Amino acid sequence: MDVEAKPGELKQAEGPVAKARAAYSKVADSPIGKRVKGLAPKTQRTRLIAAAVLVVLLAGLGYWFWGGSGSASEALIVTVEKADVEDSVTALGNLQPRDYVDVGAQVSGQLDTLHVDVGATVKKGDLLAEIDPQLQAAKVAADQAQLKNLRAQQADRQAQLDLARGQYSRQKMLKAANATSEDAYQSSLSSMQSAIAGVNSVKAQIEQTTSTLKGDQVTLGYTKIYAPMAGTVVSVTAKQGQTLNANQSAPVILRVADLSTMTVWTQVSEADVPKLKTGMAAYFTILGSPNKRWEGKLRQILPTPESVNNVVLYTALFDVDNKDGDLMTQMTAQVFFVISGAKDAISVPIAALKRYKPRQKLYKATVVTESGRQEEREVQVGVTNRVSAQVLSGLNVGDRVIAGTKTEMSSTSQRDRTGGAAGRRGGQGGGGFRGFP
Repeated sequence: MDVEAKPGELKQAEGPVAKARAAYSKVADSPIGKRVKGLAPKTQRTRLIAAAVLVVLLAGLGYWFWGGSGSASEALIVTVEKADVEDSVTALGNLQPRDYVDVGAQVSGQLDTLHVDVGATVKKGDLLAEIDPQLQAAKVAADQAQLKNLRAQQADRQAQLDLARGQYSRQKMLKAANATSEDAYQSSLSSMQSAIAGVNSVKAQIEQTTSTLKGDQVTLGYTKIYAPMAGTVVSVTAKQGQTLNANQSAPVILRVADLSTMTVWTQVSEADVPKLKTGMAAYFTILGSPNKRWEGKLRQILPTPESVNNVVLYTALFDVDNKDGDLMTQMTAQVFFVISGAKDAISVPIAALKRYKPRQKLYKATVVTESGRQEEREVQVGVTNRVSAQVLSGLNVGDRVIAGTKTEMSSTSQRDRTGGAAGRRGGQGGGGFRGFP
């Protein structure tokens, strides 16, 4: 019985089945093919069924070998374009006000009144809080009373001195006329000298009491707490009515900070610290505004490191302007310290470059011409990162280069997606961030 294939079936078999038929003659003569022929029954129908099964199996194998492997190794061609290329060190940072003051109490007592709340804007000299002044006021009143008493004593001693001086003057004239005894003269002289000492003693007591009065008046003034700088109240740690003890240390009542300039406290891995230089450009983004950059310059690298989970981290500081008030205290920042960069440069993916003379920044790239022919070129690169490289020579805008295969690029893209923003910019991770006061 002859089996005739329909036109539609022949057309459908032109794909992987056609490939299988091309290898059928070779497989049929192989040991496996001979074994299949030996096991097949001799009837015409069963032979056709066995042949159909063999064709299907060979079609699947052909598709797996030729069709599957062909798509997996398909070259990925990218076009050389102009873009910004940046080599940077990345790290996590934390925002803190550059200038702030912890306002504390210098006297003990009950916090009677708190005039501000968190978020209040204050000027230098504004009244912030008041402590119960009764004890300090009583000391001032006692000093003032003591001072009045001493001044009265001073007036009395001065009168006694004037009398003693008059008596001494008379005794001196009488002695010159030999009209008084030596004993009376010496007694008047001693009385005058004693009166002078008494006046001087009272003067010293007045000075001492005056000094004590001034100190107690200053202490009384400490019961009213004024803003030492203009800024914003960012925290209040004491409660109204709370008793403050300033005998051992000054208790903090609130913090006033100038939020117009913020400092980014960044922790950088010890492996990346040698790449940082004071004055180098830096910028950061925050979670709430990932597309907006705040820029500054590296101000300082603190010499003492921190050790977090056996990882040594150094703190790098730089300041940014915050006049618009978008930045808040304790915000997390994704920081980038720019080592080098090129704006609007001819760039090519790193995957399209093959190592040639890396110390001289020479690489090779496979270019696909308009005719489809592949040619290898020597490429001089400039700024590079994990993703792309600046092309100085060897390639032009619009050139098509081979950057691996689609399967490889799919795996790379998946890794890049999980790598985060730091990976896309080609930087190095800087570790976690410890809080600052």
